[in-house]
Amino acid sequence: MAWFSLLGAGVLEIVWATTMKLSEGFTILGPTIWTIILLILSFGLLAKAFRVLPAGTGYAVFTGIGAVGTVFVGAFLFDEGLTGWKLILVTTLIVGIVGLKQVTGGEEA
Repeated sequence: MAWFSLLGAGVLEIVWATTMKLSEGFTILGPTIWTIILLILSFGLLAKAFRVLPAGTGYAVFTGIGAVGTVFVGAFLFDEGLTGWKLILVTTLIVGIVGLKQVTGGEEA
């Protein structure tokens, strides 16, 4: 259950990072409010996962999910580009996330 909470927290991180971008530096009210709500929910799920998972692993996976997802959102929604190097580096992040899940799998599946 902790890994599902962590996954949910990471997905919400992608969404709140997107709404933060849409808020244009917290100058647009709607996206700003959504950013705050989603951030609180995301950190709530992260805290739930931390009850079982090691903090270092949990936080690394959380930020990794957010970073990978936000790179793709930026590329496809905000036309920020997706170069070969970005793909290689994002793949490296994904390998690290999967690796951390594998070596920490004993705490809770």
